[in-house]
Parts: sequence; structure tokens; C-alpha cells
Amino acid sequence: MSNQTIESLEKRVQELESQIEDYQKQLIHAQKMSSVGALASSITHEFNNILTTVINYAKLGLRHKEEERREKAFTKILSAGQRAAKITTGMLSYARGNEGRQEPVDLQLLVKSVIALVEKDLSMNRVNLHTHFESNPEVVLNPNQIQQVLVNLIVNARQAMPSGGRIDLAVRINPESNMAEVIVRDSGAGIPSEQLQHIFDQFYTTKEADENGQGGTGLGLSLAKEVMEAHKGRIRVESAVGKGTAFTLKFPLSTAAIEAA
Repeated sequence: MSNQTIESLEKRVQELESQIEDYQKQLIHAQKMSSVGALASSITHEFNNILTTVINYAKLGLRHKEEERREKAFTKILSAGQRAAKITTGMLSYARGNEGRQEPVDLQLLVKSVIALVEKDLSMNRVNLHTHFESNPEVVLNPNQIQQVLVNLIVNARQAMPSGGRIDLAVRINPESNMAEVIVRDSGAGIPSEQLQHIFDQFYTTKEADENGQGGTGLGLSLAKEVMEAHKGRIRVESAVGKGTAFTLKFPLSTAAIEAA
């Protein structure tokens, strides 16, 4: 084989690798848009409630001159504004690009930013969220990518409980493995063992897309696995039919966190 042929093949390989990288970015963006679509209705509803609260208490403050009632109105308006800011901050963070930059992050705070995005959606779908923050480990990660993984897992859990149920969300440090863990556990129908071994395969799905096109793409879990591997972490799943499913994200602790332990 001539040098010219080898150079041509190497150039073609580089072109294909670049195309694969572009397709990967498109898949990640498509999955993110799917998650945003699943949350859009509940977030819009929440902002409508916030605006109603602000307007009503502004009217109350203007109508009444008593200091006590005016202070109550201002307090309610401030609380509603802070709630709106919390949601907006979460959405802006979630909407950022998927650049590969990783940084030290308080894992508990990151999980709380995700909760701000999903809690109204869960409430509207009769899903009770219970949090268990055993620690606040520092982990080096890409916040946007891990937010996306968590949102996908929580939306999947909610969709697995169409009649409502419970999600337990935990953050902890596993001293045996020296890793931080985030656990998303639902009380849904569970996944049969013959399907469980395939759920991280690309385009494999156990559900059909609904009328809004949500669910059924088979992208979320395969991308979650790739993201976790890029963070030198792991994603594990446990499930039993009739008892629910639990996903565990495992992250290596940052050097600072290890030294502080």
C-alpha cells in the first residue's frame, strides 16, 4: 500500500471521527430538548402561579395602608420572586452548552438545582419527592452534563409511575469505594430482568413515545452511561418487577474532598 493511499485513509478516518463527534453532540442536544419539553408545561404553570401571587399581594399592599398587612404583602412578593429566580437560574444552567470543561462542584447543590426544575412537574403528576442528603461531597464534573443525566433519570422515573408514586433522591459518600453517589429510586413497576441487561444500549427503549413525543427515543440511558464514563464514574441500576427501580451515579471524589474525609 502506497504512502499516498495510507494518507488518504488516515484523512478519511479523521473525517469520519469528526462526523461521529458532531452526531454525538446532536444526540445530546436532542435528548436535552426532549427533557425540556417534558418539563415545559409544569414550569410554565409554576411561573403562572408565581405571577398570580406577585400581582395579588401587590394589590393587597397598595390597597391597605396598615404596616402589618403591607409587610406581609412584601414578604410574599419577595418569596415568590426568589422562587422564580431559583427556577430561572436552574433553567439557564441547564441550557448552557455541553462543553467538556469539568470543575469542582458541590454535588448536593447541583442536585438541588435539578430539584428546582422538576419538583413542580412531579407534583402535577402526583409523585412525592423525598430527599436524603447524607453529605455534600465535592466532585470534579461538568455541571450541565450531570444535570441533564439527573433530569433524564427523574423524568424517566416519573413516566414509570403514570398513576403517581414516590421518588427518593439521595446524595452520599461511600467510604468503602471512596466515591460520591447520587441515587434516584422510584416506586414504579420495575424492569424485567430480560430488559434490564439492554437498557444502556443505544436506541433500546422499554416504552413508546407519547403524543408529545416524550419517551421512547432510547437515547437517555446510553448517553448517561457515556457521560458517567467520561467523568471516570459509573452508573448502576437495580430493579425488581412490582417494587421499582434505582439508578446510582458514582463519582470519584475530588482531591480536596478525599483529603478532608
